[in-house]
Amino acid sequence: QVQLVESGGGSVQAGGSLRLSCGYSGVTFSSWCMGWFRRAPGKEREGVSAIDSDGRTSYALSVKGRFTISKDNADNTLYLQMNSLQPEDTGMYFCAANHDLTSMATMLRKPQLWLNWGQGTQVTVS
Repeated sequence: QVQLVESGGGSVQAGGSLRLSCGYSGVTFSSWCMGWFRRAPGKEREGVSAIDSDGRTSYALSVKGRFTISKDNADNTLYLQMNSLQPEDTGMYFCAANHDLTSMATMLRKPQLWLNWGQGTQVTVS
């Protein structure tokens, strides 16, 4: 059973930084990907960034150059380093894991493809 637990959210002023963490267990499938999604108030969940088992990454255009996804296999932790945060980055951030079904870019565009989700961590930028 896959378990995902996010942490690291908080409130920050525009231009600031946060690092989100997602501790995971049960991710044992041979070809897998993990990602970060967010849901802003009144909006649908959208993909932020994803990484596959080979380390290939994909980013939403809105965060490219500001956010960095990484993973530590030894500690079973997925990270999202967020720099130059803007008010439009405000939202609930979710960690997700799934079998690698298609390209990272497509996986990122389609939250419905992901079966395993964490409970989320709130990020507020003012």
